[in-house]
Amino acid sequence: MTKYIPWTEFDRLVDDHKADYRVRSLKTKDQFLALLFSQLSGCSSLREIEAGLASYESRLYHLGTTVPARSTLADANAKRPWQVYGDLFTFMVGEANRKVRRSMGEITRIIDSTSISLSSLSADWVKLAQGHYAGKVHIVYDPDRDMPLKAEVTPCTINDITPAKALTLEAGATYVFDLGYYDYGWWSEMDKLGCRFVTRLKSNTHLKDTTELTVPAEAKTIISDRIGLLPRRMKASRRNPMWDPVREITVRIATGKIIRIVTNDLDAPVQEIADLYKRRWQIELLFKWLKQNLEIKHFLGTSQNAVYIQVFVALISYLLLNLARQTQSSVHSAKRFANLVCINIMNRRPIEDLHREYRPPTADPRQMAMELSL
Repeated sequence: MTKYIPWTEFDRLVDDHKADYRVRSLKTKDQFLALLFSQLSGCSSLREIEAGLASYESRLYHLGTTVPARSTLADANAKRPWQVYGDLFTFMVGEANRKVRRSMGEITRIIDSTSISLSSLSADWVKLAQGHYAGKVHIVYDPDRDMPLKAEVTPCTINDITPAKALTLEAGATYVFDLGYYDYGWWSEMDKLGCRFVTRLKSNTHLKDTTELTVPAEAKTIISDRIGLLPRRMKASRRNPMWDPVREITVRIATGKIIRIVTNDLDAPVQEIADLYKRRWQIELLFKWLKQNLEIKHFLGTSQNAVYIQVFVALISYLLLNLARQTQSSVHSAKRFANLVCINIMNRRPIEDLHREYRPPTADPRQMAMELSL
């Protein structure tokens, strides 16, 4: 798994951020390998990481690392700059993007966020919201390649639209998002760049000067399709910058609920727009997979730095699993492949050969990995 890590870039980032400055023990590389082991093996505490690596101590030579003490690892998570891991994630995504060349018209990006539960010990950087301490992970996702492209961690009190506005938009791309990104100014910026956006309309937003379009008979879930203008004024009598006509598509979803989808694409088939919005659920499946298979539910530290490091190492682990899974053709399920890696985490064998002795686990893979380590 570690051969997919760009170690030259990692070393450069460590130097740029002075992550190993005056460090006597547990270099940043050792910290990274320990946290990566935690993500791939399912360790949810510092004690489990220490015990797990200690059980493989004779094999750590090949990784060029040692068994970290719990206190030393905790101190590193609190003090080493999280930007090393954030920048490494960005670099790895960029490298993966350069290997896949596609026309701009095919690019689809889904934007959403998910909450991460924190404890009251994190109260120095997160505020209490609705009785809970929590943060948010904001992600830009490529559904065609099942890859998170950009990520940002914030306290839960930060509105979703705030980090979204800081994104560098890709001209000509299609962006799909939900009501948390309701901002006419941002929509207008997308429109000027030639981007297509697909999102939902709030119930109190009414189009003016509408023109009804014919709905094809085969589009069974589409109730109406029309073109109109958004309100000219926003709050505090501010002028709405999104003056161009938009398209409203009313859809009945599987639960029977009726939703109103809005887009600046006035020409695409109505079913294509409805299907694009439906793809937004792919990022929900990503969030579910990350929380079920990687360690972003239980955090090893309570400081902002420690939480940020753990989130970005989890995302790097997801990229590594995707890259490794692409090197073999026997195990197609992402969850099954993650279980395979978990069970064989310290075996020095080619990944493409591991499936030969693999059987779908009948128990918790973390428990199986623990039993193997014993």
